[in-house]
Amino acid sequence: MQKSTDLKAVFLYGLTIFLSAFLLFQVQPMMGKMILPWFGGSASVWTTCMLFFQALLLLGYLYTHWVVSHLTPVRQSLLHMALLASCVLLLPITPSEFWKPTGAENPTLRILGLLSASIGLPYLVLSTTGPLVQAWFARERSGAVTYRLFALSNFGSMLALLAYPFVVEPLLPTRWQSLAWSGLFVLFVLACGSLAWRGRHAKPFALPTQDSSTHAKGRQDKASSALPFGQLLLWVALAACPSILMVADTSYLTQNIAPIPLLWIAPLSLYLLSFILCFERQGWYQRRIFLPLMVLSLGALAYLPTLGLSDLPLLWAMGINLTAFFVVCMVCHGELALQQPPTQQLTLYYLMLSVGGFLGGFFVGVIAPYAFDGHYELSVAVVLSGLVVTLCLWRGWPVLSSGLRRPLFAVGTCAALMVLTAVSVNDHMQEADGVEMKGRNFYGSLRVFAFPVDGYRSMLHGQIVHGKQFLAPERAMEPTTYYNADAGAGLAITTQMTLGPVRVGVIGLGVGTLAAYGRPEDTYRIYEIDPLVIGMAQKNFSFLSRTTAKTDLILGDARLQLEGESAQQYDVLVVDAFSGDSVPVHLLTREAFEQYARHLKPHGVLAVHITNRFLDLQPVIQTAAEKLGFTARLIDHPGDNDRLVYASRWALMAKDPQWFEQNALKTAKMLDPRPGFVPWTDDYSSLFAVVK
Repeated sequence: MQKSTDLKAVFLYGLTIFLSAFLLFQVQPMMGKMILPWFGGSASVWTTCMLFFQALLLLGYLYTHWVVSHLTPVRQSLLHMALLASCVLLLPITPSEFWKPTGAENPTLRILGLLSASIGLPYLVLSTTGPLVQAWFARERSGAVTYRLFALSNFGSMLALLAYPFVVEPLLPTRWQSLAWSGLFVLFVLACGSLAWRGRHAKPFALPTQDSSTHAKGRQDKASSALPFGQLLLWVALAACPSILMVADTSYLTQNIAPIPLLWIAPLSLYLLSFILCFERQGWYQRRIFLPLMVLSLGALAYLPTLGLSDLPLLWAMGINLTAFFVVCMVCHGELALQQPPTQQLTLYYLMLSVGGFLGGFFVGVIAPYAFDGHYELSVAVVLSGLVVTLCLWRGWPVLSSGLRRPLFAVGTCAALMVLTAVSVNDHMQEADGVEMKGRNFYGSLRVFAFPVDGYRSMLHGQIVHGKQFLAPERAMEPTTYYNADAGAGLAITTQMTLGPVRVGVIGLGVGTLAAYGRPEDTYRIYEIDPLVIGMAQKNFSFLSRTTAKTDLILGDARLQLEGESAQQYDVLVVDAFSGDSVPVHLLTREAFEQYARHLKPHGVLAVHITNRFLDLQPVIQTAAEKLGFTARLIDHPGDNDRLVYASRWALMAKDPQWFEQNALKTAKMLDPRPGFVPWTDDYSSLFAVVK
């Protein structure tokens, strides 16, 4: 009977830990998806969300450390049950419309405020569960291995992370996701509340008995003494390095190697997997194996940008990058696992890990976008990881305790760190060659390059070209890249121009290339969310200053601006706010297309840029056109290097099907049908449904 009761108790502890971790990592992408349309679909929304969740995790661990250290078991139980009950009153979780931006407000502060109001308390309570329940478990079952519960927690996190894009998002609209999450949260409240009630009369942590061994007495003395500040700082640093590296490497992968949507899953999954392996049991992390691999991995991460992306096949570049990233995470988390303190210091240990994770997220999410003019975080993470691991080994690796090994280790690691730094600095100096202007903000980093020999100037967002312009005055107003007259947007505008003056709306400024078509009687109204883009387009390019058309620049998210405006009566509305292959889904939902249709004249045309290496957006366009009663056609263009023209694919949508009967549009093709495709709405979308 006692054995059965013990098994039930262990199951309840495991269930509570697993549910809390699963819910933590389900709510992150769910809330991110809900608010992404409000902030321009920027990848920085995810970074800011991650910063918020790391901050709440830190507060949760701080709460746990305080209640375990200062409250009696009965007071711990009563306080936590009160918090659990309060969370239920806030269900279901939905972001308030109050937090929708209206213009150029600081996105970071608004996102943090929105998340605090929408999910703050439930997430805070969930974040306390890991260390708090482990402390309760250790208090009830003296001598039990609590760190395996930490591995179970990370397994739940990774399962939730993988389940969201592959199962939850494709099957459930966001309102049902919210309801399902809220239902599981109620189950978690019941399980955690049961544990709190069960442990209300428990005794404080059991100390070793009088007949314990000398080793046990030594552990007791260690537990009772205050940890040195250097030890705490080392825990923080070892936790911070993988945190910085994870976010920085995700940004590097999506901007430089392959901007495949949801590629952020891979680094985060490997990050969690390293936690699971290192804390599930000792033995997965072996210094003799992983330390040599780390030297190679740091070198690979530092040298990959220098190789040039075209020098390696896509899968090779991604494979090397992710393998190297995983090795560094294994070393940092493995060293943390080797320094696990006694259970009496468990909550302080987890608090330091949380501080490190938060500082890493804060550095990448808040400091870097506003302090740096480029993406230097990956280089910082590589060098810092090497330095921190070096100090960790210098401080506590028995192999270095005697002989010449210690000075040789110091010389070797210093030389290696200097090489890593030199490679990283050299790479960033090469990136700056030819740069006329660069800057960075919440929406990313921008650079303007001048190539006098080739005769043009270009703007890049990361590695994605936002536009080019010929330097020669006689060619300066030639439309380039995706906007030539025989490609989709240019074809739509020039065709409408034959009927008289045109009113053109453009979502996404770039360098202002489409303004080259403007005549004195025309009007161009251009929506751009990034003030940095506007500044560079006006200062470094002349499309806007030389056009004879009237131009209006509207700062803010185009979707929100269109929703707040009266019907603009556009002859042509161009939707081209995509950054390379990254897709702002909120501009492709049924509700978005309804807004576009509202702003078009009866004979107006919608031009949507759908050039993409990884996604086939035809079914999105086709289902939206059918819903609105529009006719949709494809315009494919092969490109022309001599004219600085890229290969492109545009979808043109017209209210009047006769519009496509004009001679200039004879090359337009029917869209490929996709039977069974579920139309995208603000409540439902799945990128996996359109993967090529």
